Amino acid sequence: MVPVADPCSFASFSKCLTKHLNLTYQVDFDNHVLKGKVALTVEVLEDKFSVLTLDTKDLKILKVSANGQTAKFALGAKHSYKGSPLEITLPLELSRGQHVIVEIEYETSPRASALQWLSPAQTAGKKQPYLFSQCQATHCRTLVPCQDTPSVKHTYYAQVSVPKELVALMSAVQDGQEPDPNDTSRVIYRFRQPYERFTSVCVAMNVFFVLSRVIGPRSKVWSEKEYVDKAAFEFSETEMMLKTAESLAGPYVWGQYDLLILPPSFPYGGMENPCLTFVTPTLLVRGSFSGFGWTGNLVTNKTWEHFWLNEGHTVYLERMIGRALESEQFRQFKAMGGWKELHESVRQRFGANNVLTNLVPSLQDVNPDDSFSSVPYEKGFALLYYLEELMGGPEVFMGFVKSYIQLFAYSSVTTQEWKDHLFTYFKDKVDLLNKVDWNAWMHTPGMPPVKPEYDTTLADACIALAQRWLKAKDADLVGFSEADIKQFSSHQLIEFLALLLVEDPLPLSHVKRMQEVHHFNSIANSEIRCRWLRLCVRAQWEEAVPLALKMAVDQGRMKFTRPLFRDVYNVAKFRDASVKAFKEHSATMHPVTATMVAKDLNVEHSTGL
Repeated sequence: MVPVADPCSFASFSKCLTKHLNLTYQVDFDNHVLKGKVALTVEVLEDKFSVLTLDTKDLKILKVSANGQTAKFALGAKHSYKGSPLEITLPLELSRGQHVIVEIEYETSPRASALQWLSPAQTAGKKQPYLFSQCQATHCRTLVPCQDTPSVKHTYYAQVSVPKELVALMSAVQDGQEPDPNDTSRVIYRFRQPYERFTSVCVAMNVFFVLSRVIGPRSKVWSEKEYVDKAAFEFSETEMMLKTAESLAGPYVWGQYDLLILPPSFPYGGMENPCLTFVTPTLLVRGSFSGFGWTGNLVTNKTWEHFWLNEGHTVYLERMIGRALESEQFRQFKAMGGWKELHESVRQRFGANNVLTNLVPSLQDVNPDDSFSSVPYEKGFALLYYLEELMGGPEVFMGFVKSYIQLFAYSSVTTQEWKDHLFTYFKDKVDLLNKVDWNAWMHTPGMPPVKPEYDTTLADACIALAQRWLKAKDADLVGFSEADIKQFSSHQLIEFLALLLVEDPLPLSHVKRMQEVHHFNSIANSEIRCRWLRLCVRAQWEEAVPLALKMAVDQGRMKFTRPLFRDVYNVAKFRDASVKAFKEHSATMHPVTATMVAKDLNVEHSTGL
């Protein structure tokens, strides 16, 4: 097999592989740094191996040794988003199959893009500081020198020293705690991640004043006390969902399935790390669940160019879980909403000819953060759904997905390896698979070559009401009433607003009437509120602009923050307000969020990314 290169990493994983990390951290809240030491156990894959190259970014390297002997090291030129390669000249020459333990003492930067340091004022409790990490896609190198690529998987052990008032959590099994022998005001928490082949992106750490509640035989929910009881209620069905997922995809192999409710500034809706899933308060909606423990952590894309393998399969599995718990009509309904999100990304954000809308884009000289959108999620799902129909239905195709998970468990894969297994699994239907336009699906920008025909049963009422509003003249507005949406579920309200967002902006008179009869301003559900405020901004309702910008900065989930800022910015008379709000709040945003919003608003901004 031809070796796969990762354009987002300096580390040459064709020459050596990290097998284990042993991490030691002292968390310094005063200076916003981690004082660290890492011991990497590295397996050599070639003879006459003497130079190890690792990924770093903004790290202060203090000392390096190999098997206890001092090693020379040099940091290469800094790349804008990849950071600096750390080249370590080993004091010995190694042969294929040998192992070496490389120890590195270092400090992180106060501007490390993997870390967000919150002051007490930025937390719900207002009394203690808070630290959390987010390493996707290439930010782990700001946390630890490593082979920062999903192609490399390893185990890890960690010891974290923190002020004794606080608690440390990591994406690993808790392995006890003890007073810090060097400082009586601190405590050391120990963690182990014994499961083979664990990617750097999943190294996650949080330090904060926290409480927990048991929500199942293998699950706790962790949060600041202001959120913990609500979170325990909202995620009380976690075990049932885990069992449903296991019935479809096989065992959950990571042991503990805990959930951590992060501060609102976390840039993603969630991040399912093994043992510890990160969730933002915007996901405190009963029934939220991700299948990423199987189709992301257990089986992982080999490089970020194959990200759809993670996210397309995860969306597919999530919707199959929804099918098992709700109905096939519910799965179809959610798929319709996903198609509209894909349409918005392709047509309105990127443009139909942008190569970043390829299912398998080239990321040569592309920051992977710039490529993230609904495309790998929803274009990936659309392909899997298309193949499901082609191969014989959901039960038949779920058999393939389960076999894919089992075959590639604990490994990283490419799209070609996935495709080869697809043809092997469906060896009696190769003629049908050969008729698929693979180039159009994988390597052509724009919407998928085939539009699915979804069951519209649950969407029909949403479509009908949306069409009434779109066709209504001012004289017709009196005919709308609160009863129009009285029987709608929250999912149907989201769909109704999403249908309006893909059309030309409504007249101002229409959104004002919509507020009169439906009182959308008082709805707290983030999915509904974001779409409603975007609708108002596009209608140029001036009173909605402060509400939209408030939502954009009160939480940092990029799914909401970026489109809200973009929509305000795209109305000429509101543009200055969007830029002003961003500049006033960018310092308290997550570094990834601030960088991406700055690009959306064409504002100069430096975060160290």
